[in-house]
Amino acid sequence: MEQELTLVRIGHSARLERLLPQALSGLRVKELPPERIEQAAGCRLLFAAALDEYGPDETVCRLLRTLRKHPDCLSGSYGGVIVDGAGELYTKQTARELVLAANQAGCAFPGKPLVEGTGSLYNQHIQAGILHLSWEQTYAHQLRQLAQRLLEFEPPCFARPKLLMLHASDNKRSNTVWLGEQVLARLPDAFEIKTISLQNGSIHDCRGCSYEACLHFAAQSRCFYGGSISDEVLPAISACDAMLFLCPNYNDAVSANIMALFNRLTNLLVKQDLYQKYLYGIVVSGYSGSDIVARQLLGAMCLNKTAILPPDFCLMQTAHDPGSVRTADGIDARITEFAARIAKIQTVQK
Repeated sequence: MEQELTLVRIGHSARLERLLPQALSGLRVKELPPERIEQAAGCRLLFAAALDEYGPDETVCRLLRTLRKHPDCLSGSYGGVIVDGAGELYTKQTARELVLAANQAGCAFPGKPLVEGTGSLYNQHIQAGILHLSWEQTYAHQLRQLAQRLLEFEPPCFARPKLLMLHASDNKRSNTVWLGEQVLARLPDAFEIKTISLQNGSIHDCRGCSYEACLHFAAQSRCFYGGSISDEVLPAISACDAMLFLCPNYNDAVSANIMALFNRLTNLLVKQDLYQKYLYGIVVSGYSGSDIVARQLLGAMCLNKTAILPPDFCLMQTAHDPGSVRTADGIDARITEFAARIAKIQTVQK
């Protein structure tokens, strides 16, 4: 039976009203008002948010609050997001907030699940040049592609999942590394586990080579800078089925070495996408702000770099002093639950 798309319109945009009918033509589509989002379990959800020049309105805020109040209401759902802006700002921010809230409510997202249209549509100009279409035609084309990928998406599973844990922390003192090691210890024996520390070797950020130069180096499995990212990290990402990023909160962002890895991933993506690989995260903040880092992680690796975002992808914890996470309230149960969720998603169910 052909899959059905559930369209959730959030706000009003004359441009979306004009483009969505042609983008969704011939597909099975039903509409669900955002105030009924609690009834969306098991659906293939296409969120279409319209922003004015001031950003998201109260409709978006109400939807976010509803999703946060009902953490299982989207269980078994898959999602895609359209954000149409009247100006050049707020589209990405709104998308990240919506994806994290929906994900914590149980919604999974295929890789690259976002299509955004800024007010000018200048963000479409590169693809427009490739497709030989106008900016608006390119935008409509991207909407159609997203809808079709969402309808066709089937999450992969594996007999012996290969999980890669990546971090850039001090193993002996890090709350984040301790959490990661505890999660790995509770995974079934079927998992093949590899851990890489980005503290090993020199880590250079991307120098911004031209696409042609990046493609030239990638064809030889190399990068201009070389080093541990080219020699060890990118081959390990290429070989794995899932990535677990350990992200302590540094000034409301991931560490510099993790950010350098995000930027250097283009060298892998020009020859291999991540559409069949899952993204997991563990974020620890000394004071607050774990949600900010989680949104940065999903924004880089799922919205941009094409990895799958499984339901409730990130374990977030507040812990300041070294070792203090070990005695945090309820932490043992949360670690066990997170590991069990990874195992259920990754493995073939007998």
